[in-house]
Amino acid sequence: MRNFNVKEETEKVIEFIRNYYKENNLGGVILGISGGKDSAVVAGLFVEALGRENVLGVTLPCHSKSEDAIDAKLVSDYYGFKLINFDITSTFDAFKDELKNLGEFTNKQVKNSDINLKPRLRMSTLYYLAALYSAVDNKTYLVAGTSNKCELYVGYFTKGGDSVHDISAIADFTVDEVIEIGKYLNVPDKVLFKAPNDGLSNMTDEDKLGVKYSDIAMYMEDEDKVNEETRNKIRKLHRNNLHKFNIPTYRR
Repeated sequence: MRNFNVKEETEKVIEFIRNYYKENNLGGVILGISGGKDSAVVAGLFVEALGRENVLGVTLPCHSKSEDAIDAKLVSDYYGFKLINFDITSTFDAFKDELKNLGEFTNKQVKNSDINLKPRLRMSTLYYLAALYSAVDNKTYLVAGTSNKCELYVGYFTKGGDSVHDISAIADFTVDEVIEIGKYLNVPDKVLFKAPNDGLSNMTDEDKLGVKYSDIAMYMEDEDKVNEETRNKIRKLHRNNLHKFNIPTYRR
């Protein structure tokens, strides 16, 4: 990891959030709390920037592991922000039941669609709740993104799902840098050093990607720092997911 002044960078992010909220007369933030380090660090940053009373965390289980909810509560208890649970399992199941009207599909055929449906349902829920609590509390809530720089570079996110948000606090930090910020903010170790996974496929992020986040960070700094096989994997991931960043639009 390159020279990283965690105190300076963390304070800059906090100031960025405060300034944006002040300039735009905004009130609160809502974010999904997955029980992983990224959402925990983002929650910590917003608590520091806006105060815990203006942070609303949401757990969104969908055939999820119970440990994730336990870890999410660990984060909310530490920082003292409100945590609500909104179970979307039955919504997902209703969608799957409706799909049967289109025909019979194999598990292999629906696997990718099922995995990506969950973050899309979650983001729809977050935006619904943001609008709801904006009306209830008479202040504007934004939805915070929780993706880090390594994930974004290789396109490890769902278009129309976790790619959708109103403000992003850690998108320019690698995984190692996010961990350093987490240490600075005293994110509970159990969450901060938990093996990252999407909570959807029963695989770690690195298993799914086929590369380590540390290798992605090194590649972004200097691609010659990683071996040829890893270089090629990262290049392929980046290239194959470029469509997620830009929508081709015909202009007259």
